[in-house]
Amino acid sequence: MAKKNDWKNREGVVYSTNSDFDYAYQQQEEATTLSPQQQQLRVQLDKSMRAGKQVTLVTGFVGASTDLEALGKMLKSKCGVGGSVKDGEVLIQGDHRDKVVQVLIKEGYKAKRTG
Repeated sequence: MAKKNDWKNREGVVYSTNSDFDYAYQQQEEATTLSPQQQQLRVQLDKSMRAGKQVTLVTGFVGASTDLEALGKMLKSKCGVGGSVKDGEVLIQGDHRDKVVQVLIKEGYKAKRTG
């Protein structure tokens, strides 16, 4: 049974006169997570669209969203601050670029400070 708002996700099908027609939704498969040695992470400071507040932004992660959330949780606990994981990026509250780069390198990631 389709959910109430699933009709919004239909790509290209508007209406069918066939009474037996059942739209097959495309399932997006999770990307496989690369090993830490293959990851190219970039750590930068960002203040745009944040009311002047500084956040440390970690980008470039390739893999499943659950692995990215685990990385974000580990970085937040190591820095002792809050943050979030949105749109494939880890946001850490405050300017913690040096510490984040050190933690990532210690965990085996290829991390570079940019910006």
